[in-house]
Amino acid sequence: MSRVSELVRPARLAPGARVAVVAPSGPVPEERLRAGLDVLRGWDLDPVVAPHVLDRHGTFGYLAGTDADRAADLQAAWCDPSVDAVLCARGGYGVQRIADLLDWEAMRAAGPKVFVGFSDITALHEAFATRLGLVTLHGPMAAGLDFVKNARARGHLRATLFAPETVRVIASGGTPLVSGRATGVTLGGCLSLLAAELGTPHARPSARGGLLCLEDVGEEPYRVDRCLTQLLRTGLLDGVGGVLLGSWQDCGPYERLRPLLADRLGGLGVPVAEEFGFGHCEGALTVPFGVRAELHADAGTLTLERPALR
Repeated sequence: MSRVSELVRPARLAPGARVAVVAPSGPVPEERLRAGLDVLRGWDLDPVVAPHVLDRHGTFGYLAGTDADRAADLQAAWCDPSVDAVLCARGGYGVQRIADLLDWEAMRAAGPKVFVGFSDITALHEAFATRLGLVTLHGPMAAGLDFVKNARARGHLRATLFAPETVRVIASGGTPLVSGRATGVTLGGCLSLLAAELGTPHARPSARGGLLCLEDVGEEPYRVDRCLTQLLRTGLLDGVGGVLLGSWQDCGPYERLRPLLADRLGGLGVPVAEEFGFGHCEGALTVPFGVRAELHADAGTLTLERPALR
């Protein structure tokens, strides 16, 4: 079975860069979107909002408009040669409904550019890796509370976008669940989405040789158990190089969750770093997917071999 490979790095952003904001998943609060756009303008970026970002589906209120409109917004933004980056407005649910509506050949032909998001956007991180072969950024979203209100989250994303060589060492301050060091290519995202994506055309069948980043929100411990067990049973974790555990907000008390994580992941025989500070948590760090890096679980660091962006 093939190993996780290093992917193509898009170009970093420069002042004046045009960035598109899209909503591939859930509905977007207008006030937070306005605040996020102000932040982007404050970074000397030129944000453009996709036509259907503020839509809400007439029947399924958990979706930001129809599947066709959400897919069209994402594809148009990606294929627009004047756009340097595509930022998701928020997560929620809905990416899986549009993944098969996208023209992946047209998006590949449009060339590499920066893509940012997390949570439900995990399904797009996987698809961008498998269909476009691109490094993507697992980080705060343009209408997210963390992006609007948290200086640490904003600062780390901004440094990654404009000066990626300054954030080649991502230091969590966390502790090792399993000690050790490992090298590999980063991948991952929201655990429940990774489990749900298994077997689809856009998901990789193996994390062999990779550094797998996992986090989630609002899942009871037994459901975290179920998702981890699914990853184990399908063989996704066979040969994985190491595991980074992010936030587990609203997944029950961490003292209950920690033994479960150790039970499901400890037998892999690889380093596992916990409380790594990415995902659904205050001040979330931006983690690039598709880059080769070294995990030092005892030090709580992820050191990128090269900057995330060119």
